[in-house]
Formats: sequence, C-alpha cells, structure tokens
Amino acid sequence: MNGRFSIAIHIMTLLCTTDDVLSSAYIAGSINVNPVIVRKELSNLIKHGLVESREGKKGGYRLSQPAKNIKLSDIYSIVKPESILGMAKNTPNPDCNVGKQITEHLNELYEDVEASVIQKLDRINLLAFCHRFN
Repeated sequence: MNGRFSIAIHIMTLLCTTDDVLSSAYIAGSINVNPVIVRKELSNLIKHGLVESREGKKGGYRLSQPAKNIKLSDIYSIVKPESILGMAKNTPNPDCNVGKQITEHLNELYEDVEASVIQKLDRINLLAFCHRFN
C-alpha cells in the first residue's frame, strides 16, 4: 500500500478550508512530510485539473474548481495504488491446483473491492469532507 491517497486528500482538504493560496512548505508542515513529496503530489493534482498554482512571492496553490464539484473518487482515481489489497511479487507455481488459479480469482476479488471503494468515495464531495474539520 502507498500513502498517496492520504497525502492527496490532506492537501485537498487544506486547500478547501482556505480562500488563500498555500505554499508547499505550509502544506508539508501540516502533513509532516518532506516538501518534495508534497510538490510531487501537487504537480499530479495540477496535471489532473484539481489544483492550480500561482507563481511569485505571493504564490502558492489553491483548488482549481469549487470543492463541491470534486468527489473523493476523483482524487482516488488520480493516486490509486496498483492494487488496493496489495500484490504479491512472486509468480505462483503453475503446477499447483491453487497456484495456477489464484491470480485470476484474486484479480476478480480486487476488482470487486475497488469498485466498492470507488462507489463509496463517489458519494462524498470534497466540501462535505471538509465540513468535518470545523
């Protein structure tokens, strides 16, 4: 598992709770991670149209659209891990009855779990999530 979703949702929540632009250093301080990690994720969020940046001395980052228009599933789809439950690095033994079938059955399970996660996140917009922080 990776922590990209938690970092991205933290960034987006911070940006949602202010009308000001925020610096990557400020955001990194809130998340308690290196600013390089934050800038990398901000770049990804900008690339996908959820965040915009302002250059210069009073520059920083802000949401590129109203928080009510951003679903948590939008954020998840940008940063989602390869597999929500993790993937084994080994190749199962094809001579074993379980080994030759496990990948197919796990893939079906992973697809079902991910569909459930996306369905849940699709029902929550960023504004509603941000209201939890008042």
